[in-house]
Amino acid sequence: MKLSRKNGLRASAIGALVVSGALVLSACGSDNNTETPTKDGGTKTSAAASDIDCAGAKGQLLAAGSSAQKNAMDLWVKNFQAACEGVEINYQGIGSGGGITKFNQGQVAFAGSDSALKDEEVAESQKICKGGKGVNLPMVGGPIAIGYKLEGVDNLVLDASTIAKIFDNKITKWNDPAIAKLNPGAKLPDSTIQAFHRSDESGTTQNLGKYLSTAAAADWKHDPKSKSWPAQGGQAANGSSGVATAVKDAEGSIGYFELSYATSNKISTVSIATGAATPVAATSENASKAIAAAKVKGTGNDVALSLDYATKAEGAYPIVLVTYEIACDKGNKAETLPTLKAFLNYTVSEEGQKVLADAGYAPLPAEIAAKVRAIVPTLS
Repeated sequence: MKLSRKNGLRASAIGALVVSGALVLSACGSDNNTETPTKDGGTKTSAAASDIDCAGAKGQLLAAGSSAQKNAMDLWVKNFQAACEGVEINYQGIGSGGGITKFNQGQVAFAGSDSALKDEEVAESQKICKGGKGVNLPMVGGPIAIGYKLEGVDNLVLDASTIAKIFDNKITKWNDPAIAKLNPGAKLPDSTIQAFHRSDESGTTQNLGKYLSTAAAADWKHDPKSKSWPAQGGQAANGSSGVATAVKDAEGSIGYFELSYATSNKISTVSIATGAATPVAATSENASKAIAAAKVKGTGNDVALSLDYATKAEGAYPIVLVTYEIACDKGNKAETLPTLKAFLNYTVSEEGQKVLADAGYAPLPAEIAAKVRAIVPTLS
């Protein structure tokens, strides 16, 4: 498959990739099988990680950033370290903003971010990337789930307007008429909504803001580019894991986080009324249908994407993110460059992408994966 003239990504490319992949955790040369967790909380037996090319990787590699991709990163790190003796990958899920700050201060070899670098961040990266700059390498996609805990309500439906008003403290009761209209027959309690948001700078927050600004422009007047929570009210928690834990523990709560946090914590998720024939559930497959409409806006070795948050396509879940690894195209530190390239080569490989679906993520479209696979070996 090839990118269209408008760089649109065909849904079929994603659909072919969103399959249950083996979680490969054993060391190179080992015939032992390993049991690993799946998105439904069970375990899956996988074969040896014989396809991972360590390619001179050695020592420690530091990275930080997006907590939304942390569960995927944990899988990748475990697999890579099992295959590559003596290598340690240390990824801190401190949020996209914190990761980019550390990257532009030269503290980490790469940063994870749920949004592409801003122009000023690219300019700042040139101080660290001698003779080059930071580039956006998409590595994994997925839905931003709206998770909730509400006794007796198993299939909650919301639309962009109600989500905006809930998180903007304009809808404060679960039995509000706007929610009741979307959920006929549901036993909605006359109780206060506890809305949780991120306390740290987050690309997940930014992507949710972009969705609300696009799909509910009349109800969400905040800066869609902000990685900090822009609205008043609500309660804050650190990282996707912190928001998920808060929602899991509090009756009448609602929050947002990457789908893997909902599945691992057994948190119910909202289906979105988009204007399609039926509300759309937060699943990897449904997120893939939305990501399939992404367009490449980056140039050269930068593969930043533009997402369609206003999609009304049947079965397309609109609150999605594509999470990037931010690395120098030139000017990487010589001592960490072989490990950086080997690790990113693995994460974007067919083997690395296969593990994502079982963890609640959406593997990259074939065309985008191929583009990133061509770029990673050129990092210098």
